[in-house]
Amino acid sequence: MIDTIIFDAEGVVIDTEAIWDKGQEIFLQRRGFVYDRERIKPLLTGRTLAEGVEIMKQAYSFEGDTKTLAQERADIVRDLFIHETSFITGFLQFYESMRSRYKTCIATSMDRDLLKFVDQRLNLSALFENRIYTLDKVGYRSKPNPDIFLYAAQQLGSSPKNCVVIEDAPHGIDAAKSADMWCIAITTTYDQGKLAKADFVVSAYTNIDLEMVNNHIALSAE
Repeated sequence: MIDTIIFDAEGVVIDTEAIWDKGQEIFLQRRGFVYDRERIKPLLTGRTLAEGVEIMKQAYSFEGDTKTLAQERADIVRDLFIHETSFITGFLQFYESMRSRYKTCIATSMDRDLLKFVDQRLNLSALFENRIYTLDKVGYRSKPNPDIFLYAAQQLGSSPKNCVVIEDAPHGIDAAKSADMWCIAITTTYDQGKLAKADFVVSAYTNIDLEMVNNHIALSAE
């Protein structure tokens, strides 16, 4: 039976995907490139800023110091995060309906400095009672590595098999499955076809039925 719900942050709790798309577009335009969202976005999701720079350098064949370019990316999106970030539609209602029955946390690849701005705007630390875990806790091993989800489960005293991860991206789904956890994917960022490895795929929080999920897990164990 499930006793723990682990939330990814971006695209799951907070609506930042349009901000990142705009940031990538500006970053690449400065170098004379057009942002190919369909091709590049799946490669960037769940990665650190620096890892994203390396991916784009290879994909578009440009050079530069990775640390400097990662800081440039952070600078581009900082103001957007401060002024435009909001909760994913339906998240708050879903969270309030289940938080008394499950252990919960956020486990995210999001840059810590950017996360601070989001926290100030949306007060995530209070909402999750400071249970927000970032990649610095696991040596910056980003998704699809399972480290951040396993760390979160350990901090909550939960067995991986009793955890459900809510994700919006293929790398996150791979990380959850590698951690031997169940996974619900929500189509806030990618279409259903790209999320097929998840155990359940929904189009909105209103479609998540945790009782049905528990029944499915119980049947699977028989």
